[in-house]
Amino acid sequence: MEEAGVDGALIVQPINHKFDHSYVTSVLKKFPSTFVGCCLANPAEDGSGIKHLEDLVLKDGYRAVRFNPYLWPSGEKMTNEIGKALFSKAGELGVPVGFMCMKGLLLHLQEIEELCTEFPSTVVLLDHLAFCKPPKNDEERRGYSELLKLSRFPQVYVKFSALFRVSRNPYPYEDLSHVLPQLVSSYGAHRIMWGSDFPYVVAECGYKEAREAVSHLAKQGHLPSSATEWIMGKTIMQLFDGKWSSVAN
Repeated sequence: MEEAGVDGALIVQPINHKFDHSYVTSVLKKFPSTFVGCCLANPAEDGSGIKHLEDLVLKDGYRAVRFNPYLWPSGEKMTNEIGKALFSKAGELGVPVGFMCMKGLLLHLQEIEELCTEFPSTVVLLDHLAFCKPPKNDEERRGYSELLKLSRFPQVYVKFSALFRVSRNPYPYEDLSHVLPQLVSSYGAHRIMWGSDFPYVVAECGYKEAREAVSHLAKQGHLPSSATEWIMGKTIMQLFDGKWSSVAN
């Protein structure tokens, strides 16, 4: 982070540790002015994940929660009773919900739309552009179109992150130079934020290079510097208001 000129970051609970948050919690306590924590929702059928979420937010200071649809019991959707209770609780606690649609947005689109409609006060983050690549066929075009159309929900934000996962090109991922201005046109730069996808990005282009790629793509897409400033920090600082006040000053 120091090498890349990054002052603060959102750390998402790694799937490797499932619902044991002890490692990330220890890091948040050690570097309270640097990191914000995003915990992992536990959609266990007994409902224990709702109290767990509450404890992680109120006791351990997590400020966001990830919904990984592939952790729901087989055959269950994120719109089941537990999913809705978790999503509602996140809104009540004031923590955004990040959706990790690794198998594609279209697979989970109806669930996301239903949750956003029923609980408009819960903020949503679409991780890694909702895994929508620059479209090359009809299904991809539909997925990409739906990503842009989700901007109709004012609570939805997009993470312009893990570019190596969504680009078809090598670094600096120039096929995304058309995608970024389209996202800005639909959502506004104030609802888009860069993310690195550390540590996986290290083996790809590198952390510092991932940050530099966004500035390059913004220039290629003829975005004003004010838009880049939102994407590269102002959006997330506003979303987690007050967390990085020392950075802002």
